Amino acid sequence: MNRRDFLSASALLALNNGISGAVELVQGASNMPEESLRDKLRQDRLRPRYHLLPQAGSVGDPCAPRFFSGHHHVFFHGSFGGRGWHHAMSADLVRWEHLPIALAPTEGTADAYGTFTGGVLPGGEGGSIVYTAVTKVPRERETIRNEGLREVQAIATSMDPDLRSFVKRAAPVIDGPPPGLKVTGFRDPFAWKDGDTWYMGVGSGFPQVGGAVLLYRSRDMVHWEYVHPMAEGVWNGQSYSNPVPSGEMWECPDLFPLGDKHVLFYSTEGTTRWEVGVFDKQTLRFHSESKGILDHGAYYAPRSNFDGQGRRILWGWVQERRPREETMKAGWSGCISLPRVLTLSSDHQLQIEVAPEIASLRQDTVTIQRPSTAAELDSALAKATIHHRSGEIFCTFQAGMEACALELQIVSGASAASIFKAQYSWTLGKPVLGIADRLLPLAPDEEGLSTLHLWIDGSVIEAFLDKRQAFTSRFYDLPDGEAEIRIAWTGSPGLLRSLAISQMQSISADRLTT
Repeated sequence: MNRRDFLSASALLALNNGISGAVELVQGASNMPEESLRDKLRQDRLRPRYHLLPQAGSVGDPCAPRFFSGHHHVFFHGSFGGRGWHHAMSADLVRWEHLPIALAPTEGTADAYGTFTGGVLPGGEGGSIVYTAVTKVPRERETIRNEGLREVQAIATSMDPDLRSFVKRAAPVIDGPPPGLKVTGFRDPFAWKDGDTWYMGVGSGFPQVGGAVLLYRSRDMVHWEYVHPMAEGVWNGQSYSNPVPSGEMWECPDLFPLGDKHVLFYSTEGTTRWEVGVFDKQTLRFHSESKGILDHGAYYAPRSNFDGQGRRILWGWVQERRPREETMKAGWSGCISLPRVLTLSSDHQLQIEVAPEIASLRQDTVTIQRPSTAAELDSALAKATIHHRSGEIFCTFQAGMEACALELQIVSGASAASIFKAQYSWTLGKPVLGIADRLLPLAPDEEGLSTLHLWIDGSVIEAFLDKRQAFTSRFYDLPDGEAEIRIAWTGSPGLLRSLAISQMQSISADRLTT
């Protein structure tokens, strides 16, 4: 399910059931699914064991993640127990406590049909957030094309030390797009404070022009002045009812300082893009210097935050790649990506790697160093299978002129199926790694070595190449009986410098991540 479908389904739930019923469902929701569903989820081998996901139901965008009062907090759109911002808290980025839904639609208000994505609003008392409130309107007032829904920006504040509940400000602080400005959408705000001024960016765009971030500023967090587009993109020339696939709308933008630069994220055309550059505090415009794709696979709508160690942590929505009917039957869909730490390289390229805390789940690591023959390598790989679809692989290889490949196969009895393959080649004078239908550029170190880091969990594989490229994939193969994942190497064994294969522990006893 893509983001537009997820948000539209959320609004449709309110239309069909009535807002009062939806709110009642939230307030009366149990913390756990009923026993029959719990049994199904416990036995579902496709369900991740160490990723963050709710006890059941669907996952959507992460919202306003933050480090607050000594704990990591991740809010996200979900369906189990009701609509709104679901909430999980962790002391270590590994194990999570699910708390009650923190923010839900309120009947008769500007967010009656949806509390869409938002961000932290820093600098006020307690823990404040800014979010997109959505309600049903006549078509002439809609901001989501052909949906009859209007987006405005609203504020809510929690005075709880663990951010359990938020009190909403009575009225929106930005009641729609700037007058006279024709936009393609108006949602997913983020905010920051500089001196005594607050700034807010809102995802938007212009018909047949391109996506944009609209910039606002305020001296009191309540009265906001529109400034101008802070950053703009380019339309790809196609036309759809939904402006996001055409690049006419940017969703879930995020701007933050990193090192001596600023980084801009936005989601559009089915993917999330990054740009590194300079934010000019005089002109209040972002000037891009380099750019790329944040994740080339089943990943969308990320949000980020600084943690207690000063690291920039990134959270994304891992989407499904199987038919919706199958996810409905399964009783769950999607998860939150592993926490990713963002840094800049010496040449100001974005670097991405999984937070080192996740390594605490490693077990039974097998390490292979500089195999001299194919027989030696095959013998070592035969002893390094991954069980329960839960493991980690870290590979270092020579990125020269010779081709090689690392492949994962799921094996049960005499049957085997390829679930992931990374094929290295020297193409057009550059080292690249082919995954699925993508050729991803590598950045070997001074010795000509590249790295491939894989995190395998249920039906999810998060792959990282030289800390420069990411690819999140899904695999739904379900062989009869208990299966194991085997690693195969193609090419000269001398190209493989090191390979570490680890089992990964589950963060709960029953796949419910409680």
